[in-house]
Amino acid sequence: MQLFLNTTSPFARVARVVALEKGLADQLELVWCDPWNNDPALLAQHPQARIPVLVTDDGQAIAESLLIAQYLDHMGRGPRLIPAQHISRVLAQTSVAYGLMEAAFNIVIARKYEGAAADASVMGQRRLAAITRALAQLEKQLSAPAEAQLTLDQIATAVALAYVQFRLPALLPQADYPQLHAWLQSAEQREALAQTRFA
Repeated sequence: MQLFLNTTSPFARVARVVALEKGLADQLELVWCDPWNNDPALLAQHPQARIPVLVTDDGQAIAESLLIAQYLDHMGRGPRLIPAQHISRVLAQTSVAYGLMEAAFNIVIARKYEGAAADASVMGQRRLAAITRALAQLEKQLSAPAEAQLTLDQIATAVALAYVQFRLPALLPQADYPQLHAWLQSAEQREALAQTRFA
């Protein structure tokens, strides 16, 4: 299999962490690319020119990190990332974390291309408000360290928080979110997360 990715995409990191957690690292070729420059190799696989894209052994190109996560969860070893007995809780928590990830990513991109005006726009204000609400909810819910066996919600939450800390640290002050900082510090000791830190 091939995984098209770069080092700063939170969505690509989710896919890579899932692959590591499911014991698929030795079956995965990492293809580093720049989606913003219409990388020809990436475009040859998928028309959206977004990462991550997973090319399966039978030549199918799957875009979107949560779809890739589902595929790898079925292909890999060990317990399911979305255990049947906790499916509603895991998916609900994943949706909060993924929404945080998307809002943070879109703020970063908007600031890159629009400057300070990005935050003042209607969409900018909605994104900032969404981040504040998501962080407040997660601060209440993540009082315990990550479990020994990660589930998809924990992977998405760890990556989302790490991305905010990496790109938008002013939105995640430790004084306001002590539980999140403690939880993330514990989660990032796990090998799959430690190996994939943002750079």
